[in-house]
Amino acid sequence: MILLNLLRKGLIIVYTGNGKGKTTAAMGTALRAVGQGLKVLMLQFIKGSRSYGELESIKKLEPDFKIKPLGKGFIHLNSKLDNEEVIENISKSWKLAKNEILSDKYDMIILDEINYVISYGLLPVEEMLALLERKPERLHVILTGRNAHRKIIQKADLVTEMTEIKHPYSEGVKAQEGIEF
Repeated sequence: MILLNLLRKGLIIVYTGNGKGKTTAAMGTALRAVGQGLKVLMLQFIKGSRSYGELESIKKLEPDFKIKPLGKGFIHLNSKLDNEEVIENISKSWKLAKNEILSDKYDMIILDEINYVISYGLLPVEEMLALLERKPERLHVILTGRNAHRKIIQKADLVTEMTEIKHPYSEGVKAQEGIEF
């Protein structure tokens, strides 16, 4: 019985680092989960101002895999959003995330780019940790984004850091459709 309970433990997974592939890794994990009959929700905290390839492809997997872009575009770096608008959007997005996590409707929830939100000081790390403590036991939660907080890393069951070794952007190559978005 103890072994069975360990197999059903909802994991906390973090994909972080300066390299490309954090969201892609989360989506790969989600695709694997859907293939095993799990229900997945991805909440994107920053993306939302443009069309990304994953939004179109995931529509084919609904209702087993849903993505909700909640953001209004990149924040802090070249942001066209004022601070009040950013704070209001993050507050609404965080409230939705809490409700979805506590709803027990999903087997896996991805909080895409949440590490940015925490590192920019828009969400206290203590709030994230408190929610992780309250999540349903069976729920897997994936947190993505650069600069994962050390307390999140300590709390996580699995942490992967993406390290950029080489990127075409450094050579002046613009973002490629189907690769970057």
